[in-house]
Amino acid sequence: MYKFNLKSITLIISIFLIVIPFNSIASDMDDLFDNKNCSIDDSYQYFTYDSMIDLFIDLKKNYSDIISFESLGKTYEGRDIWMVKLSDNVEIDEDEPGVLLIGAHHGNEWPSFEVLLYFIRHLTNFYYKENTDDDMDGEINEDPIDGFDNDEDGLVDEDPSEDRVRETINNTQIFLFPMLNPDGVEYGEIGSRKNRVPNHGPFGFKDEITSYGVNLNRNYGYDWILYYLFPFNYRLFVNAIDSSFNYRGPRPFSENETKTIKYFIENQNISLALSYHSYSEVMFYPWYHTSKKAPHEDIYLSIGENMSKINKYRLITGGNYIIPRLGGTLGTFENWAYGEHNIISFTMELCRSHIPTDPNIILDACIKHVGVNLYISERALDLNIENIITSVI
Repeated sequence: MYKFNLKSITLIISIFLIVIPFNSIASDMDDLFDNKNCSIDDSYQYFTYDSMIDLFIDLKKNYSDIISFESLGKTYEGRDIWMVKLSDNVEIDEDEPGVLLIGAHHGNEWPSFEVLLYFIRHLTNFYYKENTDDDMDGEINEDPIDGFDNDEDGLVDEDPSEDRVRETINNTQIFLFPMLNPDGVEYGEIGSRKNRVPNHGPFGFKDEITSYGVNLNRNYGYDWILYYLFPFNYRLFVNAIDSSFNYRGPRPFSENETKTIKYFIENQNISLALSYHSYSEVMFYPWYHTSKKAPHEDIYLSIGENMSKINKYRLITGGNYIIPRLGGTLGTFENWAYGEHNIISFTMELCRSHIPTDPNIILDACIKHVGVNLYISERALDLNIENIITSVI
């Protein structure tokens, strides 16, 4: 498996243009993929932690009015946990809706950070760009990235709106943690699902390290007690074993990465959040650990169904049982963000494998989720929900 390398773009452009019909995304590929390349066997090369930082430095140098980045924490292995902000007054905490996008809770799910880095580059590239007639038919901004052929010319999303990008950045604050688990991403050839903190066995003997890592998306604290009340429903015998790939950790927010997200959300006004993962091309929302309907089910269905129209992913909804059925996944980001902080939150599972290597698959996911991320930023502008969250039991 290859990761990102700073090389020529000639080969990847030729591959993309053969497969992807003419549209504005293809015409702007020189700008958005100027550091991308395929390896000799044509496999896609992902960003590494270091090349991601290089990208941030470069974008800050060229687009300092609308982008900032800072470290909000350190991993066990000493890597910074970077947060990127996009806004028109980027150094000011404005009274505008906040949108939060997170990638790489799991270090072996590389599309989750790649789509966010592409989104960052799309916004910085388009913000200062004049409105362009990309399909050269005399009209501008007539076919935005929404999964539809809005101008009925047989092409989809081929004339995206530069004004739409400007309005999004001018009216919202977008926060991104593209690589929440850099230790996991950088581990070995294909990353590690968990982070790399050493575990010391079920009895805590520090001289007998038996395994490494906590699954960060099982470490959030909402309804943690359900593990003990219903151990068989929530597979406590798996999630409490430190060698398991779903090990939840010794206690809620035991990990630096989840502590960072907790601190951030407690000190920011976030309206809408997406947690990106791979794989399976599905989306889901609270409550995923019970069949009980979320208090804001109508809002979730509206947003989820519209995201599905853009990316063509399946929206998973809960059952409709008189008595809620317990089971599923505890300790996830979307349940905690919604249950504790009233943030409308989704999990997005990208692609059909953890780390696809076909460049066209990655580009397709990147383009679709530019549309998804712009859409949720627009929805955040008119999202006004009451604080009526209740426990699931």
